[in-house]
Amino acid sequence: MRTLIISVDFGKPDYQAHAEEFEMLAKGAGAEVVATVVAKRDKPDAAHFIGSGKLEEAVLLAESSDVDIILFDQPLSPAQQRNLERAFKLRVVDRVALILDIFALRAKSHEGKLQVELAQLQHLMTRLTRMWTHLERQRGGIGMRGPGEAQLEMDKRMIGDKVKVLRERLSKVERQRTTQRRSRARGGIMSVSLVGYTNAGKSTVFNALTRAGAYAADQLFATLDTTTRRIWIEDAGQVVISDTVGFIRDLPTTLIAAFKATLEETVQADLLLHVIDASSAQRDEQILEVNKVLEEIGAKDIPCILVYNKIDAAGYEPKVERNEEGRIVRVFISALDRTGLDGLRGAIAEAKEKIGNNVANLKNI
Repeated sequence: MRTLIISVDFGKPDYQAHAEEFEMLAKGAGAEVVATVVAKRDKPDAAHFIGSGKLEEAVLLAESSDVDIILFDQPLSPAQQRNLERAFKLRVVDRVALILDIFALRAKSHEGKLQVELAQLQHLMTRLTRMWTHLERQRGGIGMRGPGEAQLEMDKRMIGDKVKVLRERLSKVERQRTTQRRSRARGGIMSVSLVGYTNAGKSTVFNALTRAGAYAADQLFATLDTTTRRIWIEDAGQVVISDTVGFIRDLPTTLIAAFKATLEETVQADLLLHVIDASSAQRDEQILEVNKVLEEIGAKDIPCILVYNKIDAAGYEPKVERNEEGRIVRVFISALDRTGLDGLRGAIAEAKEKIGNNVANLKNI
């Protein structure tokens, strides 16, 4: 789809990284970005988020570029979105809806699809008053996967009923996960979860450790569905490793809530491996974003090792770093080249030894 991106610069130091990340999201959803308008603002305009002059410029550019859709790199209120659609006479998709759309595109498991649909319906409930008459001839494409236009005709009661059913189904999945965790706990098996910013290489690390062949690609949100494998690590014995969805700045809160069952693997883990793209110029900001989400889901106090991945691109050597107490806090690896993995396995084994009593005598959850 021919796409115009509207990017809003509030003067923050990470604006460029934010803009580049949004373009990656757009391309990941299948957009052909033909033009970009950058609006500099101190604060959002109540009616259109951007000012009238910049809006006029963007409307003219959209017409001359023959675009099919407008992607807005900030979350919009229902009123702002409605006003922008009237001005452009085109569908306007904001950051939240775009992320939800990518999730709808990538979710493969039954659980993942349920979670995406729940998040989309919750987002849709705030936008039931939107007028789509000017968009009647447009079908499909970005922002329309999942529930789609037919759902827009539902009233809040019908959507509320659907949300209730989805929550009940996800609750059943969560109970099944709890049963599986209790089984592992009784066997004294250590649980390790890979977490990290999207595209940091978690799935590649997961594949390198487990030889599982999980889908890995150089794109945002390549992994949505949690994949779990049991492996043997010398001096640690049986270990269960889970690959989870990547985090991103300004991750929609509805998405965190909807993916509670998936993120439960992270909350209940004995050890977190926080995978970091060592070659990224934004890695420090990305670490902070991941830590913010971990705190939101109640996982900030779980023992954690920072795994600096992609050292082949960053020019680092594989190594293990300890803090002043002698505990391993950082491991440098290249999952792609399979270098530094012995150090990572050793770190997992050492971590199990330090929290061994908790793992060996795990309580019933």
